[in-house]
Amino acid sequence: MLVQRSDPKRVDRAARLKILALDTSTEYCSAALWIDGEERQCLEHAGQRHSQLLLPMVDRLLGEGGLTLRGLDAIAAAVGPGSFTGLRIATAVGQGLAFGAELPVVPVGTLEALAAGSESVEVATALDARMGEVYFAAYRRRGQDFDTVVAPTLAPPDAVPFLPPGAWVGCGVGFDRFGAALTARLGAIAIVHDRHPEARCVARIAARRLAAGERHAADALVPLYLRDKVALTTAER
Repeated sequence: MLVQRSDPKRVDRAARLKILALDTSTEYCSAALWIDGEERQCLEHAGQRHSQLLLPMVDRLLGEGGLTLRGLDAIAAAVGPGSFTGLRIATAVGQGLAFGAELPVVPVGTLEALAAGSESVEVATALDARMGEVYFAAYRRRGQDFDTVVAPTLAPPDAVPFLPPGAWVGCGVGFDRFGAALTARLGAIAIVHDRHPEARCVARIAARRLAAGERHAADALVPLYLRDKVALTTAER
């Protein structure tokens, strides 16, 4: 269990919200509770056990936070891109909990959540998409928010979009596994290893958006796949 106080400069209404956040987009499974600016998170390397781990994490967080679902302001989930099965788990669980408790939802992009876990200003993110490709995006920090420089896209590591000039930092398992090809394509870029999306970062983003007035019906939690197939055909292999 991680309990972490958010940046004291982080503003206002976001610090007075209560949000449950979910992320099952990679091999890690995490749930987080944002309570009045404080982050509580359960995180575990799940393999294929996301469906077994997620709801017990939610129950634990709510219990330790002294809350029920109806005491929340919203539910947020990382909607992708990422693992096909993982995305379906978080979005389905998030939808079900939000419908049952009559709560709004906030969909959050997985790659933006990955960027939010970095302290860098200019962040390129990459996840392994299998089949020799990566999910790739780039963001520039503006205060507590991010501007999208390269929207989430699917590409081979040697064909990702070029980045504009800047002090770019790369993170995510895509950089861990395809660092040589990505740096050959992008040029000088500092790689921070062993970073992955986490629900606490999903919660941070959702808190700011919810405070700004963004909220959606539960059925807005739908996976962002970027790809319509999960394996190569025999001929393609």
